Amino acid sequence: MTRTFIAALPLILIACSADNATGQNAADAPAKPFKTATIADFDSPWAMTFLPDGRALVTEKAGEMILFDPKNVDQSWGGKIRVQIQGRPKVDSEGQGALMDVVLHPQFTQNRIVYLSWSEQGPGGKGVALGKGEFSEAPSVCTGQPCPKQPILKNFQIIFRASPYVEGDGHYSGRIAFSPDGKYLFFTNGERQKFDPAQDPKATLGKVLRLNLDGTPAAGNPLAAQGFHPAVWSYGHRNLLGIAFDADGRLWEQEMGPKGGDEVNLIKPGLNYGYPKVSNGSHYDGRDIPDHAPGDGFEAPKVSWNPVISPGGLLYYSGNLFPAWKGSLFIGGLSSKALVRVKLDGDKASKADQWDMGARIREVEQGPDGALWVLEDGDDGSQGRLLKLTPAG
Repeated sequence: MTRTFIAALPLILIACSADNATGQNAADAPAKPFKTATIADFDSPWAMTFLPDGRALVTEKAGEMILFDPKNVDQSWGGKIRVQIQGRPKVDSEGQGALMDVVLHPQFTQNRIVYLSWSEQGPGGKGVALGKGEFSEAPSVCTGQPCPKQPILKNFQIIFRASPYVEGDGHYSGRIAFSPDGKYLFFTNGERQKFDPAQDPKATLGKVLRLNLDGTPAAGNPLAAQGFHPAVWSYGHRNLLGIAFDADGRLWEQEMGPKGGDEVNLIKPGLNYGYPKVSNGSHYDGRDIPDHAPGDGFEAPKVSWNPVISPGGLLYYSGNLFPAWKGSLFIGGLSSKALVRVKLDGDKASKADQWDMGARIREVEQGPDGALWVLEDGDDGSQGRLLKLTPAG
């Protein structure tokens, strides 16, 4: 279904929960510390990233990538142009499949390279893949003024595929982050709802991977000498839907756990985060999973949720528009229909705020001016809108 563009309209929203409180009546809840403007509408968006000129690339579940210009939403083309992607395999968008993450190369201003992840069919079943291409724009043939240029991602190359590909439509993960020095690419592979691959040293499933920028396993990964796949950085994960570095170079990750076990983890090289051997949640069929316990040999989460928030997207906030939140993590909540803030203190993390957004939130991104931009999931009552959050008052 094609979405209809919505002009920017401010929304006045009242919080349903804050600072770890739940079940609060809307009439008793304090006003949110931000105002919300609806900027655009997309078809089940999954991720976004800003270009240096303030425009954004937005991926959609079915396999489209949109170049969106917030400054031109009143033009006849609504600020949105489909990006032609040369050579990318067909996206398999069944179930949790999608055209997933989109991230700029650390030297994008020089080389114009964009990285994408997506789910696809292949030998053995389905899996998550990683690729890159060069972003460029060419003049378009159109009527009316202004006439936007046609964006294209050319010379697209597939640089990494998860292994093995398996049957099923869930837990692809596919999040991308670059190391602060710009030398390495970190890529998340979910365990594909198969449990045991998260502990399998030969599989990339259920792992955080460290790659060179060309997609090859980085030299010196901590578990290669022990017989692990040479790309593995950490293991024992479930569905890793967010990954981000903080200002001091620590790598944070959030994952959708089993029933009652969503997590934020501080990722350290070579560590086992336990799934499915341990978890603060239980299997959906009711079977118990032992909880994390001191001395069990597994790295415990820094924060976990029960009831769950169903995390979908992770941002480390470094902006100045919300100075009190600088250095926090922000998480989009899917089943919780929430925006969640986690406070960081060095290598420690704690729950801070949880605001009811009234819709499933898939992605949180920081804008060039420090505003928070959030994408609705486009499922289960969520419209797929792009929202901009700025300070109230």
